[in-house]
Amino acid sequence: MVDRLILVCGVLLLLGIASNKLSSRWGIPGLVLFLLLGMLAGSEGIGGIEFENYELAHGIGTVALVMILFDGGLSTRFSAIRVAWKSSIVLATVGVFITAAITGLATSWILEITLMEGLLLGAIVSSTDAAAVFSILRSGGVSLRKHLVSILELESGSNDPMAIFLTVGCIEVLAHKMPIGIELFGLFASQMLIGTAFGLGMGRLAILIINRIELDTAGLYPILVSTFCLLTFGVTTQCGGSGFLAVYLTGLILGNNRLVFQRGIRLFHDASAWLSQIVMFVMLGILSFPSRLLEVGWKGLLIGCVLMLIARPVAIMLSLAPFRFPWREQLFISWVGLKGAVPIVLATFPLMLGTPRASLFFDIVFFIVVLSAVLQGSTLRLAAQWLGLTTTPDPVPPVTLEISSLRNVEGDIVDYLVSEDSRAAGHMVKDLALPEGVVIATLVRNEQLIPPQGKTVLLPSDHAIVVLRPERRAIVNYIFASHDAVVEIPKAFEFPMRPTTTLRELTEFYGVALDEPLDITLEEALKKALGIEHVLPGNVVQLGPLSFRIRSIDRTGGIEAVGMTIQTEEQSNS
Repeated sequence: MVDRLILVCGVLLLLGIASNKLSSRWGIPGLVLFLLLGMLAGSEGIGGIEFENYELAHGIGTVALVMILFDGGLSTRFSAIRVAWKSSIVLATVGVFITAAITGLATSWILEITLMEGLLLGAIVSSTDAAAVFSILRSGGVSLRKHLVSILELESGSNDPMAIFLTVGCIEVLAHKMPIGIELFGLFASQMLIGTAFGLGMGRLAILIINRIELDTAGLYPILVSTFCLLTFGVTTQCGGSGFLAVYLTGLILGNNRLVFQRGIRLFHDASAWLSQIVMFVMLGILSFPSRLLEVGWKGLLIGCVLMLIARPVAIMLSLAPFRFPWREQLFISWVGLKGAVPIVLATFPLMLGTPRASLFFDIVFFIVVLSAVLQGSTLRLAAQWLGLTTTPDPVPPVTLEISSLRNVEGDIVDYLVSEDSRAAGHMVKDLALPEGVVIATLVRNEQLIPPQGKTVLLPSDHAIVVLRPERRAIVNYIFASHDAVVEIPKAFEFPMRPTTTLRELTEFYGVALDEPLDITLEEALKKALGIEHVLPGNVVQLGPLSFRIRSIDRTGGIEAVGMTIQTEEQSNS
């Protein structure tokens, strides 16, 4: 039995990976193929696997969702949150509530059931599934404007607690355990507040321990991070909070701070998220009964159409009204209401608790998930193109550079794409005016590695893999950005510059106007301004908006190190 089970698991995982490869070619979301694979392997398919243990399915689905949400948090940047957090929070709360209410009203009429039962089904299918959205946006070939991607990912990663709260609340009311009123609001508030507090707190604690524990084996660091993920969920739920919100926030904190063995940790959890998706969707496919889906087909189709064409668009329109989003973006966000594993996992709640019509709800929810994934997931690219919301995706670098260290190393490895209008395009490496502590480790051009030398010219579409100190990153971003890009360089922050850098390079790469001859070096300009006899460490020279401080000189009086500060207008005037 054990041998057969291992064989079956291996075959299903292999087929799952193969189906994900096919999904990008066919334009069908991978989760649909995973579900179909599970249905083929189930009791009514060619595999004949009999599985109807809803408690076990709920447990496996919960663990899988925890890993997927945690990886989603690890991959989300604070810069994306700053752009989209207000609208995403409204969508994840008010938007989910409106979607559940409209869908619930329609369900009670279509299925001829009580209003509370209809609201229960509406709550189950109200949230946008994080696994589906992350999968399609990050690997489905849909290249969107960055603020749209931020909104969709943040909404899908944070709206599960609201859907879970609404589902549990409806079940409690149906079971006559809790009346509609202040107790339900208190349940929601405690879920959100406790979940947020534990998520942020565990994230900070994890950073402290991971960076100080000094493990001797690199492979233990990803496991240690996973341990904090599971602990966060467990402790939060035991204290009455939303475990799903907590693990997402913990992943967010970890993903935006420096960690020991950081790249290895991210690769491990990316693989864990993919494994979780395959296992979860295949298992849910095995759990279903295709014959029962056909029986509820018409009713499921009607409810699904109300959900996709009425409830979700109305919720988006009302939720985003204060933010004045263009109608094209609102329409697209409405269409990205993908359903996935969360509704199916939530649909097991009524089955475990013996809620009336629980089996009917499960079949209809499963039908809606498949309908949403096939119809919406396969048309996302066409919808984005039709609405004019697509952008040209950045080429994926053929190689990556990694330094494996079991200690915290104060350095970053950054891959910069040299675009057509990049400030660095067409210039030799030695003329880039890079600050001290920044080295171009290698260039990748047409899948060829090019060891950079001073006279190597950077061409459009090159990938420059740069090793730098974290505090130098902002100014290096500016050098590799396009001429019209808005890149914030910290004001009054001193960057170490090479004395051999010419003034022409400074004016060209940092967009400043200088009255001095541009062909002289920085050292020559400083000696001219101070006089050779006054070149001493600590002396400061102002050249336009740039302030230079001599850091050190050699035995012959030559300038060894210079610090450059970009002054604000107020500082320059004073």
